[in-house]
Formats: sequence, C-alpha cells, structure tokens
Amino acid sequence: MNKTFSKTRILVECALMVALATVLGFIPVYELPRGGSVTLVSMAPILLVSHRHGVKWGVLTAFVHSLIQLMLGIKNLAWCQTFGAVVGCILLDYVLAFTLLGLACLVAKPKKPLALGIGVSTVIMCFGRYLCSFLSGYIVWKDYETAFEWMEGFGWGAAIANMGENALCWLYSAVYNATYMIPETILTVIAMVVLASVAPKLFNRQG
Repeated sequence: MNKTFSKTRILVECALMVALATVLGFIPVYELPRGGSVTLVSMAPILLVSHRHGVKWGVLTAFVHSLIQLMLGIKNLAWCQTFGAVVGCILLDYVLAFTLLGLACLVAKPKKPLALGIGVSTVIMCFGRYLCSFLSGYIVWKDYETAFEWMEGFGWGAAIANMGENALCWLYSAVYNATYMIPETILTVIAMVVLASVAPKLFNRQG
C-alpha cells in the first residue's frame, strides 16, 4: 500500500515537473532567428526530479519531456532534406539533448556542500545539451552560405575569409549554439544553486 502510494506520488510529481518545464519553455527571454532560445529556466524542474528521485525516474521524466519538446517542434523536421537528417534532428535536438538531463543526480551526489554539487551538476548537464546542439548544427543543419552570412554579421568577417567550408560550419555551430546555451546555463545554475541554498530539503532523495 505504502509502496503503491509512493509510486503514485512520484508519478504525479514527475508529471507536474514536466508540465512546469513545458510552461517555462513557453516564456523565452529571447529567441534566435534560426532556432534556439533562452528560456525561463525550463530545464530546472527536470533536473530537480533527477536529484529527488534518482536516475530511473529522472531519465524517464526527461525522456517524456523530450517527446513533448519534439511534438512542439515537429514543424522543424520539414526543413530536414534527408531521412538521416530527420533522425539526427530527432535524436540530437530533442531526445538525447533533453533525456540526458535525467542523469544530473549522478554528478551531484559525491559533491559537498549541496549547492556546489547542484551547481557543478547543472553546468555539466547544460554542457551535454550544448554538445548535442553543436553536433546537430553540423551533422543536420550544415549550410555554408548560412554559416558565412551569420558569422560575417556577427563581426567575424576577416577571421573567416579564408576558412574552409567544414571548419567554418563547425565554428558556426559552436558559436551560434553558445549564444543561447551560455545564458541559459547561467540562469539555470543560478536558479538551482539558490534553490539548493534556501530549500535544501527539496533535494532530499525520496522513496
């Protein structure tokens, strides 16, 4: 009875955190013209689930969240020119990018004090999501003309003038995705560290 109640409570809490993350994702601080945005700490609820309920529930919740993000961004698949690009977009921009957030507790657990562990964990999880976007930017969305135009407008015209196509596209993906993931990471780390400092009991392992 108690075990059933505990699982039911966890399911409800995870569902609420997915809903909260989705709502926060609809509140962008700013959006980039070619995809990507800084949100109002939309990753924080998913990270919190991992810390409270461990890897199993964390990954499951993060995976469900990734599917919702995929459904909300399904129109982006229309821009993919090959079946391989569609698969790459689904995996790198959605499923892997968000599901890995469920692993946050693995990084934070050994770190003391709590706020430090939460902060380090959040940085690493955000970097993992950035890495997925970085790879997607080249593997799925590689476009030399777009990369050159954007980098030139960003003030790097002289630096990229003699750069090869592949090198430029890798650099473009790194810089473009950093322009929204760095601010997103900073905001999320601040939110998680403040939460761990003022309400540490929220991070106590449940169940």
